[in-house]
Amino acid sequence: MEGEEDPVKKERVVEARARNISHNVRCTECGSQSIEDSQADIAILLRKLIRDEIKAGKSDKEIYTKLEDDFGETVLYAPKFDMQTAALWLSPLLVAGAAGGLWAYKKHRQRTNVHIMALNLVRGIPLTPKEKEAMLNVLTPPPGGTSSLSWWRRWLQQ
Repeated sequence: MEGEEDPVKKERVVEARARNISHNVRCTECGSQSIEDSQADIAILLRKLIRDEIKAGKSDKEIYTKLEDDFGETVLYAPKFDMQTAALWLSPLLVAGAAGGLWAYKKHRQRTNVHIMALNLVRGIPLTPKEKEAMLNVLTPPPGGTSSLSWWRRWLQQ
């Protein structure tokens, strides 16, 4: 009984590994599908190649390396991190950092302007109408005499 289950188990492991690898490999003919989802001739051949490589005892990394060597780096959905792809991998961080920096600069500038206007008032320098409006917007409490976090406190008490 065990002898019969062993080949079945091995075949299931081969099939699971092959499907996992096939989902991460781009079809060279379609370009937008994995070879697992594509019905192109090249995709069928690549799926067979992957199964043959697994049966030959190759690791997943060795199979990915072989596919990359044969078809180029674009065959893999997740390109490796190197100097050529650094901009691709780091661009979301750069955009988020730039947006955060711009937001912080605007907040700092807004606070700094209010402090400068307050110092000018103390020094006796009159404010322009625009500065008066900005100062009133900053110093006027919210309507109803409640703080901006009071809705949160009311919600927590319910």
